[in-house]
Amino acid sequence: MKKIKYLIVMLFAITYSCQDYLDVIPDNLATIDDVFANRAAAEKQLYTCYSYLPVPGSDVTAESGDELARPQVFDNNPGVRIAKGFQNTNNPYFNFWNGNNGGTRMYEGIRNCNLFISRIGEVQDIQEFERENWIAEAKFLKAYYHFYLSRMYGPIIINDENIPVSAATDAIAPERSTVEDVFNYVLNLMDEAIPDLPVSLEATKFGKITKAIGTSVKARVAITYASPLFNGNPIYTGFVNSEGAPFFPLTYDESKWADAVTACEEAIEACDEIGLSLYLPSEYVSPKPQSDITLLKAGLRGRVTEPWNSELIWGSAEAAQSNAVQTESMPKLFPHLRNPVRSNRGLTMRIAEQFYTKNGVPIDEDPTWDFNNRFKLRTATTEDQYFVQPGQETANLHYDREPRFYADISFDRGTWYGNGREETDDAWYVNGRFNEYGSRSEAALWSRTGYFPKKFVHIKSKVNSDGSSFAPIRYPFPYMRLADLYLLYAEALNESNATPTSQVYEYVDKIRSRAGLDGVINSWTNHSIRPDKPTTKEGMREIIQRERLIELTGEGPRFWDLRRWLLAKEFLNKPIRGWNVSTQVAGAETYYQVKVLNNDKFGNFEEKDYLWPLATNEIINTPTLNQNPGW
Repeated sequence: MKKIKYLIVMLFAITYSCQDYLDVIPDNLATIDDVFANRAAAEKQLYTCYSYLPVPGSDVTAESGDELARPQVFDNNPGVRIAKGFQNTNNPYFNFWNGNNGGTRMYEGIRNCNLFISRIGEVQDIQEFERENWIAEAKFLKAYYHFYLSRMYGPIIINDENIPVSAATDAIAPERSTVEDVFNYVLNLMDEAIPDLPVSLEATKFGKITKAIGTSVKARVAITYASPLFNGNPIYTGFVNSEGAPFFPLTYDESKWADAVTACEEAIEACDEIGLSLYLPSEYVSPKPQSDITLLKAGLRGRVTEPWNSELIWGSAEAAQSNAVQTESMPKLFPHLRNPVRSNRGLTMRIAEQFYTKNGVPIDEDPTWDFNNRFKLRTATTEDQYFVQPGQETANLHYDREPRFYADISFDRGTWYGNGREETDDAWYVNGRFNEYGSRSEAALWSRTGYFPKKFVHIKSKVNSDGSSFAPIRYPFPYMRLADLYLLYAEALNESNATPTSQVYEYVDKIRSRAGLDGVINSWTNHSIRPDKPTTKEGMREIIQRERLIELTGEGPRFWDLRRWLLAKEFLNKPIRGWNVSTQVAGAETYYQVKVLNNDKFGNFEEKDYLWPLATNEIINTPTLNQNPGW
């Protein structure tokens, strides 16, 4: 597959200044003809179209936001540089336009899709239904790559077809299309593809695009198009094309939310058709823990880590990716000479604070939870044994929290169910203070914050007793789960009505109920200092947004959600905090001091960081392009 991919790239390597995003067909097509000589060769070309998908869990979202803080040795990673406000036009980080500095050549992926669509009709030894499926897959991927680019750059160049060598110069020096044109193009192309996508696939084909995937991703596109960044955004007034037309729609259009509602309903129907449902704790059976709370925590971890579970809409076919995420997310649970886990994916304190109290409301809204003293120490009793090691001290922040907090986050003196111990009364406990086996060791092998994303480690993933190796259980890291779709639907419903409807509560409460929480109305009425919050459109918007930030922690949506909501400037200009993990003094008192680790920066010049910059050389080489505002 790689040889074919590289061969195509070589054939397209011509000298026009816009070669990075246009597919110019060479005169001699003999070698490309070989690619479409038969079914087997053509299928390899289809897989090449798939190969440009960013791998979730390690793409731009992993380190560029405010969820993770890596050890200092990672400070030159593209994502960390973006988070610290060091994005630039000279050599942009995660440059998906040109394929540099951590970004893949996404326009090259579009070119390969165009090539496939234009030539697959020539293949003889293929059944017609399969040809239709493959064309639909390539169309969907082409649409998705355009969406991915627009989500980053705003107005982009629509690359819909191949351009012959004999084309006039103005055909090879295009302008960026408006945001309206790009999103309409993407949605229309997805509409073309979806009817011919397969309803379901046999196990060996998981990872390929199905109708449920197509409709669900279309729902995400429609939601993004309706969101504040792309719908009546005044930030980009004056950002216009050569004809003076605004690149961004300056007038808010409420009908886009109604369209998003329809798209979500079509996606939910497609998911229902193949039996997708929220993965419930009752489905965890291997073996069932003795206590209900341990079963709940185990089941909640399974919503991400159980391979091909009932909730997964679209998962990465790069199953090995989950191995990498797991080894970075797992703390050292017992002393050993070797270090088979990397233990460096540190969740920030901001993420720990965003989870609800046990009453299902924010920690600063629950009058029974001592928010002002959340960093003070408390000794765990036997009543806390399912969450914190009895007799040990940890911060108040780690007590009386919702089940997802304990299922998704690992912290010093917190319980760890798994790694060979699957009974309630035989749990591991994380020991992360100075000179303890879970503390800082090598420069790259520790959590800088003191928190680990437990949600990504399969319960049966295990470090051998002698510490010589780590045996992770592979699973497809999610591009999209049903919980994500349900919350998108609730958001679209809320935004398209004057006040929240019963369906808004219904779909948010589906996620909350699975997490062991009461419904929104009851929780806020009985436990919040803002009891009327769920009754207004604005209050419910805040609740839905927080629910997404909690439920999808670490999976990628937060990075894009904060941008489309125009909340990134508010969230990402705050210090990144963690515990005093680097202390060389033993004991809880020195460890449990809040430390500022980074001062992340966003929007140093107005709100420029909402969009990626184009590389300066790209602007120089292609004068018809113009730079994004502020860059």
